[in-house]
Amino acid sequence: MNIGEFSVIWKENTNRNKDNYKSLLVIRLFRIANLIYSSKKKGYFLFILGIPYLIFYRIFVEWLLCIELPFGCQVGPGLIIDHGQALVVNKNVVIGKNCRLRNSTTIGCKVMPDGKQLPSPRIGDNVDVGANVVIIGDITIGNNVTIGAGSVVVKDVPDNCVVAGNPARVIEMKQ
Repeated sequence: MNIGEFSVIWKENTNRNKDNYKSLLVIRLFRIANLIYSSKKKGYFLFILGIPYLIFYRIFVEWLLCIELPFGCQVGPGLIIDHGQALVVNKNVVIGKNCRLRNSTTIGCKVMPDGKQLPSPRIGDNVDVGANVVIIGDITIGNNVTIGAGSVVVKDVPDNCVVAGNPARVIEMKQ
């Protein structure tokens, strides 16, 4: 990611989180950590200089704020974290743009009996995830999806729908 892309993403996140100060703080800290972490691909200079910041990020965001949003995770611009507490996101999850995540949500991979981790979920653009949702496995959540509170999503979800339940199923198609 170059500075121009970073600037655009920074502004998008600021606009979407104007009155949500905790979300804005966490997302800004994440973006900086993600920039430092991704600099490994271009050379280790910035990454090595940024190690103290990455340690600060882990301690402050994960331990004190109880939001596990790993700095290696791919997150599109415009993320909102509502009531950010007990949010757990696997480092291999891909989250699209303009998504909303709520408290007590887990997004991760299945772990096989031999300890092997399967691929993590891929979440499309404009996805609204309710509180206490679990999204697990090598699945794809389509664009413009609403996931009801307390749902357990273990299968692919098509675009433009509302899903809810355990296991989650389509309860409504959006127009």
